[in-house]
Amino acid sequence: MTTPAGGPIRLLIVDDDAMVRAGLSMILGGAGDIEIVGEAGDGSEVPAMVAEHRPDVVLMDIRMPGVDGLTATEALRRTSSPPEVVVLTTFHADAQVLRALRAGAAGFLLKDIAPGDLVRAIRKVAEGEPILSPAVTRQLITHVSDGGADERTERARKLLGRLSEREREVATAVGQGKPNADIGRELFMSVPTVKAHVSRILTKLDLNNRVQVALLVYDAGS
Repeated sequence: MTTPAGGPIRLLIVDDDAMVRAGLSMILGGAGDIEIVGEAGDGSEVPAMVAEHRPDVVLMDIRMPGVDGLTATEALRRTSSPPEVVVLTTFHADAQVLRALRAGAAGFLLKDIAPGDLVRAIRKVAEGEPILSPAVTRQLITHVSDGGADERTERARKLLGRLSEREREVATAVGQGKPNADIGRELFMSVPTVKAHVSRILTKLDLNNRVQVALLVYDAGS
C-alpha cells in the first residue's frame, strides 16, 4: 500500500512506551504531510486499529511485553493490501529484525535516529521504497543466525528458478544493492524497463519489496 498522490501519509505508531509514542507523534505529526491516525501500546491492538484507520505506514516497536512487533508484522503482511511496516529497534544486528524483514517489513529504524532522518524515512516508505539497502541487509544477516540456512538456500534457488534469465540478472543486481539507474546502465535497458522487471519479479515470487528480493538472492548464494 502506498499513500494517495497529494494526500497526507497516514501513520500508525505502535510502541509500549507512552513517552516514546508521544515523542514520535510530536516529531512526525509536525512534518506537515504526515497524519498520525492512531497510537497503540501493544501488537494485539494493531489489527483492529489498521482496519479502523487504514494507515499507509505502521511504525512498529519490535519488542513489546504482550504481542511483540514481529508477531504483529507477520500477521499484518498476511492480510490483503497491508500497510507498509517499519520496525523500530535499538540494535543493528537483531534476529527479530531479520525475521521482520523476511516477513515483508519495508525496513528498520534505530530508536536514536535523528528527527529529520525519521521523517524522510517515513516519506520514502510511503512512496513504496524500502529504507534498508541490500548491502545493510546482507551485513545484518552475517551477524545474526536464525537457523534453517540449508532449507532457505534450497527454497531460494527453487524460487529464483521461476524467473527468466533476464529477470534473474535484475534480481541479482537488486541483491547487490544497485539502484534502477545503475541496473539499467549495466544491463542496457531503460529505467522503466528495469522497474517493470522488478514488478514482475515481485509478482512471480510473491514478494513484497526489494529487501525481500535481496534476502532471497543472498539465501540462494547468488
